[in-house]
Amino acid sequence: MIEAVWIIFAFVLGMGVQRLGLPPLVGYLAAGFAIAASNDFLDLPAGSTEALEHLAHLGVLLLLFTVGLKLKLKSLIKPEVIGGGLLHFAVSTLVFTGGLLILMDIDAYTALMLAIALSFSSTVLAAKVLEGKRELRAFHGRVAIGILIIQDLIALFVMSLASGKTPSMWALVVFGIPLLRPVIYRLLDMSGHDELLVLLGLLLALVAGGYGFESVGLSSELGALAFGALLANHSRAHELSKALWSIKEVFLVGFFLHIGVGGLPDQQAWIFALIALVALPLKGILFYFLLIGFKLRARSSFLTGLSLTNYSEFGLIVASVVLPGWLIPLALTVALSFVVSAFLNRIANPLYERISHHLLPFERKGFHPDEQPLFIKEEVLVIGMGRTGSAAYKHLADKGFSIIGLDSDPMKVEVHAQKGFNVVFADAEDQMLWKRLEAPHLKYVILAANDVEAKVLATQKLREGGFKGFIIGHSLYADHAEAITAAGADYTHLTFAETGIGLAEHLVQEVEKRKG
Repeated sequence: MIEAVWIIFAFVLGMGVQRLGLPPLVGYLAAGFAIAASNDFLDLPAGSTEALEHLAHLGVLLLLFTVGLKLKLKSLIKPEVIGGGLLHFAVSTLVFTGGLLILMDIDAYTALMLAIALSFSSTVLAAKVLEGKRELRAFHGRVAIGILIIQDLIALFVMSLASGKTPSMWALVVFGIPLLRPVIYRLLDMSGHDELLVLLGLLLALVAGGYGFESVGLSSELGALAFGALLANHSRAHELSKALWSIKEVFLVGFFLHIGVGGLPDQQAWIFALIALVALPLKGILFYFLLIGFKLRARSSFLTGLSLTNYSEFGLIVASVVLPGWLIPLALTVALSFVVSAFLNRIANPLYERISHHLLPFERKGFHPDEQPLFIKEEVLVIGMGRTGSAAYKHLADKGFSIIGLDSDPMKVEVHAQKGFNVVFADAEDQMLWKRLEAPHLKYVILAANDVEAKVLATQKLREGGFKGFIIGHSLYADHAEAITAAGADYTHLTFAETGIGLAEHLVQEVEKRKG
């Protein structure tokens, strides 16, 4: 059974690279090449590659649909997104074309098409990395996803020109999709919390978005993204995204397997891939300086550029249309860039801390409107306005405390603002936030962010800045609690353990009451 081969190779190599501290997706890429290498021995069915390609396509559609669920379209209408995306594409295409013509014996058309393919960054990898670090809605995450969408639209345009195909007249129907929002909202409200919710997500992502757009000559990927974005403002968008999470992850394993299973690279493919890998840092450097030019701060520019320092699966899609003979070299290039990018993004924040003194001098005067320095006049600060932080905020506000909340998710900030909460947008993992923070009356800090790194960094920076007040945090795990306390917190609440103790204490009180 071919599925058994896929699962065994993916699990073994995924587990192996995870033990090395890399994301499992790197192992899935290696598993694809391993399956290709052992194809004769395994005697795989002739149609297995096509089946895997179909699963991979479903995974990409579901990923883009869930990205759309977390995206507000107005975030695309930003100078740094449109300008950064278009300028990077133009400059990188020009540089790559010239470099390939000098270093390789190929004609100008092939060099141009390869340069265009290499100019794109991976939507799948970047979205997955940002989602894994819970940074999709952070400022740099929103900028990165916005630029990726601009790139994807460029890729779709290039493929349309190269293939000579044009959308049908029925494609104009897609402009009426926003009119369906009330109907789709109603369906989402009626779908409950179980399998119907999952089926609705699959219906919208794969059928309405994927097949629907494809049938009128448009990209199925664009359709999945569009229908996800259509639901982004619904209160249950997060629940729908969470319900689709497991299915999406399984199908994405197929995507990474499919990249490598198409065939083994020859010497020319390795030479091309190594040249492209040497040039990879240029993509990140160019993104950094372009975004600095749009007045983003050094940290945001660095993290955005780093998440986009890779080559794209869309490059493979472009190549399949215009340069089918270059698919294997490009697949190897994409795979190697994924390995490098996954490792770099894993250490992104510590890496920025180490080299920030080299990057900060390039910042322009003034700041982007979303990155203004923060002034706090309140006496209590809650970092992270999820369920825990919101509950703490409300309880203290009801008792009359002067309090402010901080969160890196602009949608959460907006929702809380509508409720009358005093909440501001800021990223607790941004070391420059703490350097520019002014809080003359601050006495108490509650650490309620999701990531232990954010809690540790916020505590360290507050203490380094001279804050002598009381810092309290919470954690699910004892080792995380120790790290937070070691960073300078006065107390760290072990959530599960102390909840259990609280339940037991209620029982003891009930027993004593009955004895009395």
